Amino acid sequence: MADNLRVLFLSHYFPPEGNAPATRVYAFCRRWVRRQKDPCDVTVITCAPNVPDGKVYPGYRNRLSSREEIDGIDVIRVWTYLAANAGTVKRIMNFISFMLAASVRAMFLRRPDVVIGTSPQFFNGWAGVIVSRLRRAPFILEIRDIWPESIVAVGAMRPGRLVRFLEWLELRMYAAADHVVTVGEGYRRQLLEKHVPAERMTVITNGIDTERLQPREPDADLQRRFNPDGRFVCSYVGTVGMAAGLEVVIRAATVLKERGRHDVRFLIVGDGATREELEKRVHEAEHDDMITLTGRQPKEAISAFLSISDCCLVHLRKTGLFETVLPSKIFEAAAMERPVVMGVGGFAADLVRDAGCGICIEPENEIQLVDAIVQLQADPHLRRQLGRQGRESLVARYDVDRLSEEYLSLIRQVRSDWLDRRCRPFNVSIHS
Repeated sequence: MADNLRVLFLSHYFPPEGNAPATRVYAFCRRWVRRQKDPCDVTVITCAPNVPDGKVYPGYRNRLSSREEIDGIDVIRVWTYLAANAGTVKRIMNFISFMLAASVRAMFLRRPDVVIGTSPQFFNGWAGVIVSRLRRAPFILEIRDIWPESIVAVGAMRPGRLVRFLEWLELRMYAAADHVVTVGEGYRRQLLEKHVPAERMTVITNGIDTERLQPREPDADLQRRFNPDGRFVCSYVGTVGMAAGLEVVIRAATVLKERGRHDVRFLIVGDGATREELEKRVHEAEHDDMITLTGRQPKEAISAFLSISDCCLVHLRKTGLFETVLPSKIFEAAAMERPVVMGVGGFAADLVRDAGCGICIEPENEIQLVDAIVQLQADPHLRRQLGRQGRESLVARYDVDRLSEEYLSLIRQVRSDWLDRRCRPFNVSIHS
C-alpha cells in the first residue's frame, strides 16, 4: 500500500494563536489528516505562540525545538527571536530567525512530498523556497498579503533602498515557487501585474468552518460582563493593528454622543500593536462608557462574542492596496448570521453586496459608520434578513470542507506535475 501524501506546512502562526493565518492553516491541515480515504501526513513547522505582544503563551517555551500533536497534525515549534507586533527592525529579526530555524529543522524530518509556505510575512515563504530546494520537493507559495507593499501602505516602513531590496526578494520568491495560491482574486490580479504566470496561480479563499461557527443564543455570561445594560452592540473581532484603522470607532462614538445616542456599545475583541494606544485615546475622549476593548481572547471564545453582537464591523484603513483583500471576519460574521458593516472597499465590498449580508460604508468614514449602525438598530427585521442571507449565500460558496478538498487536489496535481518534469527524458539528437 502506498504511503500517505506527506505535506510540510511552514507557518509563522498556528493555534493556540487565533489570528487569520493560524486559523486557516489549522482548518485545512486538520481536514487533510482526518480524511477517511487517503488521509495525509501533515507536519507544521511554526514557532512558540506569542502574537501579538511577543510573549510566549502559558504552557509553552521558546525552545530550540519542541514537538506536539494537535488533532492529528505533527506540530514542530522552533526557537525564534520573539518581538511584539510593532516596530520594523525587531519584527524583521523575528521573521529572519524563524526562516533560518525552520529551514534547519526541516532537514531532520522525513522528506516531504510537498512543501507549503504561507505569508503574510514573506521570509516564511523564503523558508519554503530553501526547504523545497534542499529536500528536493515541489513548493507551493501561499499569498495572504502583498509584502512589503502592505507594510509600506500602513506606514510601518518608508519607501527606500531596504524596501526596494525586499521587493526584489519578493519577485524572486514568486519565480521560485512551483505554484502560487492566493486567498483572493484581488491578490491574483496584483500578482499578474508582477508577471506571475496565470497558469501557476490558483485562488483558494478563506472560508466558513461550520463545525466551529453555528448560530446560537447570546452567551449570558458575556452579556453580563460586557453589555449589562442591554445596548446595541457593534463588534470588531480581530487584530487591533495599524491596518485596522479603528480610530474611526472613537470618532463614531463622538458623533453618536453629539446626537444624544447613548444606547450603542462598540466592542473591540482582540489584541495587536495599536491596542494600548487605542485604549489611551478612548480614555482621553471619555468614551469608556461606549467603547470596550477586551484584549486577547482565545479562539474558541469568538463564537460567544459574536453571539452577543447585533452587527459586526469589518474595517481597514482607506488605501488602494486593501481593496484587494477578503477579510476572514466576513465569513465568521456570516456563519453566525450577524449582519456586516463593511468598511473595506473593492472585492470585500462586492462580496458583501452580492451576498446581501451587510451595509457597505466608506473606510474611515465615521458618519457612514454611525448611519449604518442606526439603520440596523432601528430595523430588527433587516438585521435578521441580512444575517440569514449571509449564512445561506456564503456557506454555499465558501465552505471550508469543500475548499480543503480543492486545495488537496491542487497539492496532488502540483506534486504530479513536478514528478513529470523530473522524469521527462532528455531529447538527444545524434548526427552522423
